[in-house]
Amino acid sequence: MSLKSLMSFYQQRVNVALEHWLPANTIRPNRLHEAMRYSVFNGGKRVRPLLVYFTGQALGVSVEHLDAPACAMEFIHAYSLVHDDLPAMDDDDLRRGKPTCHKAFDEATAILVGDGLQTLAFYTLSHQENVSISAERRLMMLDSLAFASGSRGMVGGQMIDIEAMGKQINLVELENMHIHKTGALIRASVKLGALASEDASEDILNKLDHYAKCIGLAFQVKDDILDVEASTEILGKAQGSDMANDKPTYPSLIGLKQAKKMADDLLQDALDSLQGFDDKADPLRDMAKYIVTREY
Repeated sequence: MSLKSLMSFYQQRVNVALEHWLPANTIRPNRLHEAMRYSVFNGGKRVRPLLVYFTGQALGVSVEHLDAPACAMEFIHAYSLVHDDLPAMDDDDLRRGKPTCHKAFDEATAILVGDGLQTLAFYTLSHQENVSISAERRLMMLDSLAFASGSRGMVGGQMIDIEAMGKQINLVELENMHIHKTGALIRASVKLGALASEDASEDILNKLDHYAKCIGLAFQVKDDILDVEASTEILGKAQGSDMANDKPTYPSLIGLKQAKKMADDLLQDALDSLQGFDDKADPLRDMAKYIVTREY
């Protein structure tokens, strides 16, 4: 299958699984559940679930064992976007071309949506049904997701981002921010896919983690490039919003040309990390290329 076809297959699969785990909007409190569903089913690319599936596929894991980890990653990601868009944070009106959660509902509901999605991620991961993943591996998954989404991962990265706004920071500081803010969940996605295999050795886990670290940083570099080059219609959010908010970005720090070279170098480093993996890892290779060449 081509990457496009494979992405479509797994996107449809995870959407069915997300539907299974999300409470229906007919269940009280109805407004909260409606807002949770609005925030999850709003046209996301599902990059993090795809990385769970692609990593598991590379290691020969049954796809049924990957549904819950894929959903858990998407719930955490969706919650982070809802909170990131809030007036106290980035104060965005649009997300993927639609009103952000606090605009479509209200600010208090949006805060609770984030809280609900975050806890649902851990419930999903600990209650996956009819799989033969050992309790030890499940605990390792929960540990990885908790660390990646907490103060030493994504939330910590968001705090660094807030503190850096309007300030001059260097390249090392910018990289550290994005390793936490964006990279932590991407690394966790790959790790959860790998941990679904009982046979994944420490060496395999380390190689996959390096791959994930590279594409996680490349993802953010590309996002910064798109904020400069892509239109509001393509981005689904206001073009140039990072510049307008005086946020530090790779193009603003090292220039657009150098930022593009950095993305290409990270791509090559990611591909080098997969040397020794057979063709079952090709979706991971293709995903790395997609991240750097995408248009939105």
